[in-house]
Amino acid sequence: MIAERLHAMVADVSDETDAGEAQRFSTHFVALALTKIADGLIDPKIVLSWLLTALGAPGYIIGALVPVRESGALLPQLALARQIQRQPRRKGFWAIGSMVQGAAALGMAAAALLTSGATAGWLILGCLAVLAVARSSCSASHKDVLARTVEKGTRGALSGAAGTIGAVAVFAFAAAIGTGIIPRETTTITLVIGVAGVLWLVAGSVFFTLNEPADEAAKDARIGLTDLMTPLREDHEFRTYIATRGLMIATALAPPFLVMLSGKGSEGADAVALGPLMVASASATILSSYVWGRLSDRSSRKTLQFSGILAALTLSGAAATGWATGGIGIWTAAAFLFVAQIAYEGTRSGRKIHLTDMKTGGRKAIYTALSNTLIGVLLILGSGFGLIADSFGPATVLAVFAAMAALGALVATGLSEVQAQDSDAD
Repeated sequence: MIAERLHAMVADVSDETDAGEAQRFSTHFVALALTKIADGLIDPKIVLSWLLTALGAPGYIIGALVPVRESGALLPQLALARQIQRQPRRKGFWAIGSMVQGAAALGMAAAALLTSGATAGWLILGCLAVLAVARSSCSASHKDVLARTVEKGTRGALSGAAGTIGAVAVFAFAAAIGTGIIPRETTTITLVIGVAGVLWLVAGSVFFTLNEPADEAAKDARIGLTDLMTPLREDHEFRTYIATRGLMIATALAPPFLVMLSGKGSEGADAVALGPLMVASASATILSSYVWGRLSDRSSRKTLQFSGILAALTLSGAAATGWATGGIGIWTAAAFLFVAQIAYEGTRSGRKIHLTDMKTGGRKAIYTALSNTLIGVLLILGSGFGLIADSFGPATVLAVFAAMAALGALVATGLSEVQAQDSDAD
């Protein structure tokens, strides 16, 4: 099924574009697919948390993994955007960022092999911080490069197909872990992290080959600090987009609370549960990523609406079940996680393609960085939901997330149909 989808996608691009466009599309696809695989193999929420636990790192270091990864990847983007926007060609920011991520992953693998305990924890956390900042360079530059090198109408399919490839690899990894084909040993997991590092290095090398036209206007660009906030002040579409995306962070924050609601008991049960939860998440991405991508190419506005409604229904159902029963079993949690992940993939695809296709007056990198920085701040504030869960239970938090997703779908109705507009000059 996946091979047929990819063949059809490439055929569509070949039919509708020239050879140069097809080459640029293929370069983006290969580089993105490699990084999607690497991302899944080094997931801080599962893989790195397990590794540090096995190495005997302190809990406070393990607890810092996700905040360091998320905030580090988002918050530096405003500073980077000024440099990116000044360059006539921006592919180097993505390519070098990917290669630095690869070097950081190899550093984690070396730390895991050579050290243990708190030393290993701090070294791996430091490498993760470097990886996150390098990732911010990729994120801040990619939408700009994508908008100038790949035609509107195929960008969602590209991202969706790359996400599908990454999810298939993670699914295979999760299945191998769950069945014992890959032993849950530090040496084996360290090797997997090393493989992820190599994939990032290769992805960066591939992206350097992209035929990116120069943005001549960038040579004369002078961007002050006040200019960075201009889109938020002057662009109603962008403000509506930020409000929608901000409410939709509920889909990203919900999974840990679904796991909490499952009410697992012993440590052994936690180990067994790793397989079903990883498989549920990866399966949802495999089945929905390409579909959401194609829908986003037609209407990113509707994609955000549909995925927000789906998330609201799923999370409210989980909350109601939790209140009625006091908790849910691991298989029920996996089922809710499966649907919630489908909704998350929709919001992720919709908000990426909407910003990519949105008219920004040649300031795509600025718009991207400002958006990601604001969302990074909201994600940090989102850590406070853990306190709500401690006081009122995870079902209450999921109910709040359901309301946020529903409101996000409502706010998304105020977005424009950017796919129906003329192509951006970016």
